[in-house]
Amino acid sequence: MKNQMFAFVAVCAFFFLASATVHAQAFIDEEGGPVFTGYNDVAIPADSGTTISLKDDIESDPARALRIRVGYTIFDRHTLSVLIAPLTVYGSGTLDRDVTYQGKTFAAGSSVRSVYRFDSYRLTWRYAIVDTDDLKLSLGLTGKIRSADIALMDDTGSAHRSNLGVVPLVSFSLRWDFADPFSLLVDGDALASPYGRAEDALVAVQYAASDRVSWRLGYRILEGGSDGGGDVYTFALFNFLVAGLTVAF
Repeated sequence: MKNQMFAFVAVCAFFFLASATVHAQAFIDEEGGPVFTGYNDVAIPADSGTTISLKDDIESDPARALRIRVGYTIFDRHTLSVLIAPLTVYGSGTLDRDVTYQGKTFAAGSSVRSVYRFDSYRLTWRYAIVDTDDLKLSLGLTGKIRSADIALMDDTGSAHRSNLGVVPLVSFSLRWDFADPFSLLVDGDALASPYGRAEDALVAVQYAASDRVSWRLGYRILEGGSDGGGDVYTFALFNFLVAGLTVAF
C-alpha cells in the first residue's frame, strides 16, 4: 500500500511539474537610478544615545541604486521571485553639538562622516486574483532578509551598529493597461506593527516593446524603521527616480 501511494504521489508530481514547465515563464528584471534621502533619524542606544539626522546634521550625498529580480510565473497566476536590492548612502558634516552614538562621543565642531547601508534580499510569492486583458492585480507574501549597518567616524575613531533580521511583508502588484502598449504599474512590499514599519513601493509608467520586453520609468519610495525600546531607534525615507527593464524568456 505504501509503495502504491508513493508511486501515485510520484506520478502526480511528475505530471504537475511537466505541466508547470509547459505553462511557466521565467523573467529577469533590472532597475536603477539615483536615490535621495528624505529623512534619516538615528539614536543608538535609543534611551541614552543622541538622536542625529543623517540628512540635516550630516548631509547625505545622493546615492545610486541597482536592484535585480529573477522569477518564474506558473499558469499565469502564481509568481515566485528572488530580489537583491543593496543600498549604501554616504554623508559628511560638521557637528553643532556633542553626539553620542554606540557608546562613542563625537565632539561638537568635529567633521564626521557617515555610512548607512541597508541591503535587502527577498523571496516573494504572489497570486493574480484579477487577470484580464487590461488589468492584473496580484497579492502575496514576501520573506525579507535585512542586512543593515550604520557607521559614524571622525579623526578620533569610529562607531557602528550592524543588524541582520528576517521580516515578513505583504506583497502587491497592480498593472493597468490604460493605453496599449503603455500601462501603469504599482508594485511593492509593506507591513506595519507597533514596533516598526517597512514600505517599498513603486509607481511607474511601463512601455511594452514586445511580448517579452518592457521598459519603465517611475518613482520608488523606501521608508520605515523600528523603535526597539532602549536598543535602537532608526527611521528613514529614501526617494528613488528609476528606470527599469523586464525581459521574459
